[in-house]
Amino acid sequence: MLVKTYCAAVNGLDAKVVTVEVNKSRGVVFHLTGLPDNAVRESRDRIAAALENNGYRFPVAEITVNMAPADIRKEGSGYDLPIAIAILACDEKVNSDRLADYMLIGELGLDGRLQPIKGALPIAIRARAEKYKGLIVPKTNIREAAVVNNINVYGMETLSEVVNFLNGGEAQPEIIDTRKIFYEQQSSFDFDFSDVRGQQSVKRAMEVAAAGGHNLIMIGPPGSGKSMLAKRLPSILPPLSLSESLETTQIHSIAGKLSSDTSLISQRPFRSPHHTISQVALVGGGTNPQPGEISLAHNGVLFCDELPEFNRSVLEVLRQPLEDRKITISRAKYTIEYPCSFMFVASMNPCPCGYYGDPTHTCACTPGQIMRYMNKISGPLLDRIDIQCEIQPVPFEEISKAEPGEPSEAIRKRVMAARKIQEERFKDIPKIHCNAQMTERMIHQYATPDEAGINLLRTAMNRLNLSARAYNRILKVARTIADLDNSADVKSPHLAEAIGYRNLDRSDWAERGF
Repeated sequence: MLVKTYCAAVNGLDAKVVTVEVNKSRGVVFHLTGLPDNAVRESRDRIAAALENNGYRFPVAEITVNMAPADIRKEGSGYDLPIAIAILACDEKVNSDRLADYMLIGELGLDGRLQPIKGALPIAIRARAEKYKGLIVPKTNIREAAVVNNINVYGMETLSEVVNFLNGGEAQPEIIDTRKIFYEQQSSFDFDFSDVRGQQSVKRAMEVAAAGGHNLIMIGPPGSGKSMLAKRLPSILPPLSLSESLETTQIHSIAGKLSSDTSLISQRPFRSPHHTISQVALVGGGTNPQPGEISLAHNGVLFCDELPEFNRSVLEVLRQPLEDRKITISRAKYTIEYPCSFMFVASMNPCPCGYYGDPTHTCACTPGQIMRYMNKISGPLLDRIDIQCEIQPVPFEEISKAEPGEPSEAIRKRVMAARKIQEERFKDIPKIHCNAQMTERMIHQYATPDEAGINLLRTAMNRLNLSARAYNRILKVARTIADLDNSADVKSPHLAEAIGYRNLDRSDWAERGF
């Protein structure tokens, strides 16, 4: 007797339908084919224990399980449920008439309980696309999968519940008001710029970075507030759109980063990996491919604190993703592409001890130590950072003031107004959404300064010994400052402020290794 059930395999952000074919014949052997990994091969023992503890017996027969298509690698334990149901249907314990209407996914515990799986959201999207009547998932994954409309999603706790449902029992699909949850959670942040006293120039730099999607690096001594400011950046970024939220949630679903009470990610991600991170953990991959930190930061912020402490080879793998906003991972057994459009924010000390140029502390580093420290960051990586600003410790008088700083909500309104101007500007240009993504041709089209601005830029390049590579980046940032000023043209004041954000191109920084 041959029975088929249906599930899905996640590949990148997409899920592909997998047909589980189970044939029962005379004999006592169990065969499993279809390119399964070790977790799938071990399913036989989990299924046998789950069946026995739920009042069923594993058939004493030759059972052949094939997972088609055979050229897609099947990874993880989420195939336990469809295999178990197909075996029970072969043994006439489950009515096979309804199996073609439902997609099933879930890991079985030895007691028959359904354990959560990764990737429930992309699987639900695929089930809807294939026009299945419903999707059966573990109860823990229900909020994640039920955000997909136009398909019935059933959350089950045990194998017996699934069997009863497929044999004609009643069950209510989960219905979640996605939009209500999404918009309710968008304006709630743990960190706010009102907590930051002083640092007006750095807060202004972060506002410009948020308005244009520019990458940013902060240079300052320990305790000056670099990490504190970076954590508050998501609170001034434009809110996620529903499509951005769905894409971001898919990535976190595949990585298994969603909690059971989360249906949609409603705030922009903020990822802050430790400086000991490996290349694979940063960009993704592994034996069982997973999204890396750059993909988990998609549509949000990737913050690298103490940038020179990162392994240089790890930092170099950021160069292409920062340009392409996607990462393609090619291995012998698979090729997977993940999106990674993020704002790159970094912080660093000016020297190994951290106190070079600090008026209140004496630097103990030699010129050679400082140069080696600075040379840990390559020029090509710095090429992709538009805004570079120095930060100094806040004096006691400013810290002790009772008045809070400007709240994030006020800054966010200005940022959103500037982003709206950019959306209108690039509405007919695919894959360009903000000023930071402009090509050289677009810079000449949208960010050409007037004659006075050209003269100012020429003077700055000569007097401050700015590098030639700074030219385009200054014009991009100036365009964003003009948008914040609601100006159609890039004027001299906009250029003057943009030039001020090129700290690492100054001659004194060049002497230290840049």
